[in-house]
Amino acid sequence: MTTHHGTPGPPLAPWNPPQGPPRRSRTALIALLAVLLALALTALGLYVTKTGPFARASGPDPAARAQARGFLADWSHDRLDAAGARTTHPAEASRVLGSFTSGLEITRPRLTAGTAREEKDGAVEVPFTARMPVKGLGTWTYTSRLTLREAKGGDGGRWLVDWGLGLVHPRLSDTAKFRLDREDTNGPKAKDRHGKTLTSAAAPSLAPVLAQLGGGGAPRGAIRLVDRTSGEVLRTETKFGAKEATGKVATTTLDRTWQKAAEHALAAEPEGRNASLVALRSDTGEILAVANSPATGFNRAVSGTYAPGSTFKLVTSSALLMKGVVRPDTVVDCPKRLVVGKEFHNVETSFFPGATFRKDFTESCNTAFISLRDKLAPTALGDVAREYYGIGQEWHIGVPSYDGSVPAPKDETEKAASMIGQARLQANPLIMASVTATAATGRFRMPHLVPHPQDTTKTTPLPAGVTTDLRALMRATVTEGTARVLSDLPGEIGGKTGTAEVSDDAPNNGWMVAHRGDVALACVVEGGVTGSGSAGPILHDLLSRVPGDGE
Repeated sequence: MTTHHGTPGPPLAPWNPPQGPPRRSRTALIALLAVLLALALTALGLYVTKTGPFARASGPDPAARAQARGFLADWSHDRLDAAGARTTHPAEASRVLGSFTSGLEITRPRLTAGTAREEKDGAVEVPFTARMPVKGLGTWTYTSRLTLREAKGGDGGRWLVDWGLGLVHPRLSDTAKFRLDREDTNGPKAKDRHGKTLTSAAAPSLAPVLAQLGGGGAPRGAIRLVDRTSGEVLRTETKFGAKEATGKVATTTLDRTWQKAAEHALAAEPEGRNASLVALRSDTGEILAVANSPATGFNRAVSGTYAPGSTFKLVTSSALLMKGVVRPDTVVDCPKRLVVGKEFHNVETSFFPGATFRKDFTESCNTAFISLRDKLAPTALGDVAREYYGIGQEWHIGVPSYDGSVPAPKDETEKAASMIGQARLQANPLIMASVTATAATGRFRMPHLVPHPQDTTKTTPLPAGVTTDLRALMRATVTEGTARVLSDLPGEIGGKTGTAEVSDDAPNNGWMVAHRGDVALACVVEGGVTGSGSAGPILHDLLSRVPGDGE
């Protein structure tokens, strides 16, 4: 029996799963999700980089900071057209910078940039400190700031210094300018070794020296802000020199004859290059003359730092002779070039096959000296310089001085360079005059400008045989070597030339040292190229002005 539960309905339709939106709608949805994801990531990035826990420092455009540094560097190095070209008004900027520094007799500005800051309008502000050395007086220090803006139009993307008078100094304006006032003084005074009066008026090179010695009447002056129209003084920005002259007259070891001769010799330098020299007594260390050209400003003769070049071969030769590495007649070949990490060569790439050490010294053969480097310990040159020549010990000459440095070489290349007075070796005419005196007499005597100085140096005399050899080598350098420029002068003069590299793109400094009788001398000419061609004529002029019995 069949049982029916109600009336049967229509047949059931087959089941199909629900369908999504059409394909076009699905593509739009994916694109929308991508946009939302990008926005979310951007927001997250802003959170992380600016306000989140991993926020990184943001700051002005590095290109703006670089432009500011470039402007200050050009200004400090007197590249005024280049400095002006970095501004919004090139010609005006160049003109004002030039008149500002020349009108106030500023010798070389030293400008130091501070921390740059980005302004709300997108400009970049850079504060800076200006240190302005005023010729013969001192340094005027102040702070200012410059603003940089991103250029538009053809210069788009380039940052320019927004030019304005207030950039040079905050108080410089269309209505006010600065004026340098010098007070009329007789200048510092001193007595020479014979009780004769010395003044900076008669011997300009002595101005910084006598001021340091405490001689009365140090130069005085002031920089004042004045009204451009009336000239009325609005304020005094800075003053230089003591309030009152002390009237004190310093007693020195200087010799007026030698000092005047030194002043004349430097003044005769034909190219007007920076130069300085020292003359001292070999038997006592008393300084007879200190001279610089230009005469005012930094006392390079006793405080300068220069590579001594081949004049340092006096110390190198001492080390080689004491160790018995060479004798004057030992054959030490002088090739044209020698490679020790880098290529070393001789002046004008000269070479002397089969040369003796005497020939190497008199012709200043770099490659021969460098070839002997393995015969000396790494610290040998520094040890000899300090123990026998007093270099690097503390000297008390009567005024501040730099007393030299002969550091141990870092590697073989530096050791090679040290053999010829390069690498990190530092000296000045004071030091090299003392080296010459020590080589000629066999004993270091601390140089000094004032009688009875404090002397804390401790040195050992050179062996007598070494002194004899050094004197013979220096004499031969004058009679037949690179110091022949002195050969026509009377007296048994000995000498040594030096050429010291400064950098790849700057001319060499020229050196010469010499001794005659009881006097030793040293001279350096910045950018002199060669010692014989630049320092040689200066020492020739000096020695020709002082007779042999003037020593």
